[in-house]
Amino acid sequence: MHNLIIDIGNTALKAAWADDITLGKTFRYQGEKYIDFIYSILPESKADTIIISTVRELSEAQKRHIENHCEELILLSRKDKSILKKYNLPEYLSPDRAASIIATRYLFKNSPCTIFDFGNTLTIDFLDEKGEYEGGNISPGLVTRLKSINRYSKYLPLVEIPDEVEEINNSLNKSISSGVVLGIIFEIEGYAKFKANNLMIFTGGDAFYFAKRMKNSIFVVCNLVLMGLALIAVKK
Repeated sequence: MHNLIIDIGNTALKAAWADDITLGKTFRYQGEKYIDFIYSILPESKADTIIISTVRELSEAQKRHIENHCEELILLSRKDKSILKKYNLPEYLSPDRAASIIATRYLFKNSPCTIFDFGNTLTIDFLDEKGEYEGGNISPGLVTRLKSINRYSKYLPLVEIPDEVEEINNSLNKSISSGVVLGIIFEIEGYAKFKANNLMIFTGGDAFYFAKRMKNSIFVVCNLVLMGLALIAVKK
């Protein structure tokens, strides 16, 4: 595997080795010592390319250390808009969101698509049949909604993500958990009706959780962001 692909998100880091656009072994880390984790997976012999999409800033010393382990380092952050311009994407998109769009264009050529990324936020992005970006929306993700109910309501508890969801409930905890999950499902169904001809692509940590609760046909691509970064690395 010649390239090392890394996505540093708000709560977790995902990484994979890639040969061209084929992903190999994947890694996941959740914690504050993400730089130490990156150092631990750096190759002894130089990789061709290391590409990092990050919401966090890397110091110059950290960049130099990583550069010593590759022929080329590609760093995608909100400060660098060059990749967005290259792929004709608006500058407000985050690097990981852009990568998922780039991967979707490749995987689902000539098909209009709606991309749902289930993380701390739920992002919804629309591509037309030519792969052109039409725009998108952002709303709170599953865990964020559960936490916000507890944080901003004086007497409502923090509840777990439910295994089973019922349409009507007769307990406080179940009414919160089912209400949040059903709210997201209804939201997804609304977008599905809005773009009825689009393929629906699910990705992110809660993708499978919602995919198995949908009546519509869904494509779940777990490592969509990593695939997009791998594409950027080979088409630089």
